[in-house]
Amino acid sequence: MSIRVLKPGLLTTVQDLGRFGYQKTGLVISGALDAVALRTANLLVGNAENAAGLECTLRGPTLRFEADALLALTRADLAATINGQPVPRGRPVAVRAGAVLAFGAAPAAGRAWLAVAGGVAVPLVLGSRATYLRAALGGLNGRALQAGDALPVGEWSALSRRLFAQIAPAEAAGWAAAPWRTAVAPTPQPGAEVVVRALPGPEYAQFTPESQRAFGEEIFTVTTEADRMGCRLSGPALRRDSDTELLSSAVTFGTVQVPAGGHPIVLLADCQTTGGYPRLAQVIAADVGRLAQALPGTRLRFQLVAMAEAQALYLAQQQRLRDLTRAVDLKSLC
Repeated sequence: MSIRVLKPGLLTTVQDLGRFGYQKTGLVISGALDAVALRTANLLVGNAENAAGLECTLRGPTLRFEADALLALTRADLAATINGQPVPRGRPVAVRAGAVLAFGAAPAAGRAWLAVAGGVAVPLVLGSRATYLRAALGGLNGRALQAGDALPVGEWSALSRRLFAQIAPAEAAGWAAAPWRTAVAPTPQPGAEVVVRALPGPEYAQFTPESQRAFGEEIFTVTTEADRMGCRLSGPALRRDSDTELLSSAVTFGTVQVPAGGHPIVLLADCQTTGGYPRLAQVIAADVGRLAQALPGTRLRFQLVAMAEAQALYLAQQQRLRDLTRAVDLKSLC
């Protein structure tokens, strides 16, 4: 079966959890900007957590399902409808062949993730289906979706079939949602303040006391220089005690670099593998997904935490996903 793209949306790409094992050769990881959102959507439809789905930015695509499907939407409320009726987030939704999923004028912008039972089955490239736009690698021909595209869908799991059978709509209804759902995080409003927790980076001690204080206490705003590679922030200029040049060192998703001008750059999923700017901080693994909603105008407040707290928050996040896995399986048997 396949899904026909009637309208591509503003920027819709195929993403899984990323392309690992190639950073030593300079190839970026890519993958979903919010891995937990994609993993959650996949679990809700009975997929493996790494199945490929769609990452939708600001305004999602219009899709026609050419066969029965099971889908789930997570994160930002992009005013999704099926056959003109609002569709809920955070729960499995069964649709009949011919149903049309569309996105409207959202009350608040952001990014959302769409998973379908079987996953988006574009070819694997170096072990991943993630789209890396700058290199035209992976995804659907290495690019964002276009009108007229046909997205192949993989084989359903036994869990997916049980879920669909449980909530399948009548032919005339077109679609139906499960009566239960996972927790749905509120969509940040434009200009909202987002708290992001971080660890001190390798060069944190090189920054002046005033800059260290400003980083932990002042508000920074995401500028229009923002994409899947990173986002530049405006706010107080941050300075080191010395202007000594640094050797290029490893960077990753969530690294906070500070160029010579003093205005930080937070690296995202499509970031380079090394960088020469001082690494002031590292956003903790449990919070990197929050950066996916950090669109231009978003106000960021950084909160420094200790390694033990970062580890505890990460483990708690992973436990919630394990709990969801068990809950979905049990719901399918009810």
